Amino acid sequence: MRRRVAEARVAHLATTSADGRAHVVPCCIVLSGEIIYSAVDAKPKSSFRLQRIRNLEANPTASLVVDRYEEDWTQLWWVRTDGTGRIVRGGPERDAALELLAAKYPQYVREPPPGPVIGIDITVWRAWP
Repeated sequence: MRRRVAEARVAHLATTSADGRAHVVPCCIVLSGEIIYSAVDAKPKSSFRLQRIRNLEANPTASLVVDRYEEDWTQLWWVRTDGTGRIVRGGPERDAALELLAAKYPQYVREPPPGPVIGIDITVWRAWP
């Protein structure tokens, strides 16, 4: 499970709004111990205060899924992590997370993410098969 999450190039982050609506977005991630980090990057956005940030501020419960789909269904798999999300706006933890993300994604070397970092403290790992 850990290897699949660590190697994943894209994941899907699920959060819940203050009024209970589900919100799922694709994101780039890096695994560090029992924490998954994702950053608000420089791709065009109207604001760095994205829905996922507002959701985590209101309700820190988060799930993240990485998966593989193949036409040969014997090759299918998914891994889901559940945990507590938090916003890392500055300091050594944000710097370390950005270094890890840049080591995985060359785009972040060229254009470091200017927005906050999301940290998800993993409490549950699940997988299939």
